[in-house]
Amino acid sequence: MSEKIDKQHELRKLIERYTWQDGVHQTSISSLFLIRESIITEPISRVNEPSFCIIVQGEKEVWLGEEYFRYGPWDYIVASIDLPVTGQVIKASADSPYLALKLEISPIEILEVLDTIDIHSGRSKNPKRAMFISEVVPSLLDAVIRLAWLLDNPKHIPILAPLFKKEILYWVLQGPHGEALEQIALEGSNAIRIRNVIEHLLNNYEKSFRIEELADIGNMSVASFHRHFKEVTAMSPIQFQKQLRLQEARRLLLAESSDIADVAFRVGYESQSQFSREYSRMFGFSPRADINRLRESHKT
Repeated sequence: MSEKIDKQHELRKLIERYTWQDGVHQTSISSLFLIRESIITEPISRVNEPSFCIIVQGEKEVWLGEEYFRYGPWDYIVASIDLPVTGQVIKASADSPYLALKLEISPIEILEVLDTIDIHSGRSKNPKRAMFISEVVPSLLDAVIRLAWLLDNPKHIPILAPLFKKEILYWVLQGPHGEALEQIALEGSNAIRIRNVIEHLLNNYEKSFRIEELADIGNMSVASFHRHFKEVTAMSPIQFQKQLRLQEARRLLLAESSDIADVAFRVGYESQSQFSREYSRMFGFSPRADINRLRESHKT
């Protein structure tokens, strides 16, 4: 345990060195981001891209549909596909800020590791939840530290960063939830069919759809599609679309001087009253009150 604590301390120092202020910091490694927050944050709703994230200090909560994830030091969280989530840093202070490392991943990179180790023979074809938390093991922590160490030694990034990233994916695939990551890269799997539907929804969230149309995109029966979609995303296709619409509406209202009726229409609602009800249910405030509150908080 003391060795693991020492390694975590080493990673914490690396993250602190490259996060001079609160926020998400892009690094010289294109898919690697470092995160620092010195206060407990507002719940933030966004589409979480496929990624691996490890916390070295502080704690965070993430909601996926009605499912709740809480993680901190010793844990990592993986999202294997694009998912609309709400996250909140729940433990952070100026003296002990929330510190995390996020690594974006792709199905192609996962498949490259799988092709090398042939880990996927004989596994179940039933899709798994596309988000999971697991305990960090020393071998995985070593690989993460090696990747972060490259920030101090940028001349080695072109050659070593892809190798260390593969090693991180290898240890995740070897872990207790590896199948959930593996399935998103295997051609013909039900998870890939659901991923194709999700890509369609991300690109057409403002349009109405029939479940039969989505099932056709996934090449599934309606019953099978509905079951597998919920297994992967923890929500129904309609709930998934609703979260996408409301997240985009919030972004538009915060970024632009658009009126509520116009934004509601742009994200696909025909009724402003329905939009306002669903917005309030998701974010806890009416659209106008929520945007005024967020703008005031950004001033302070």
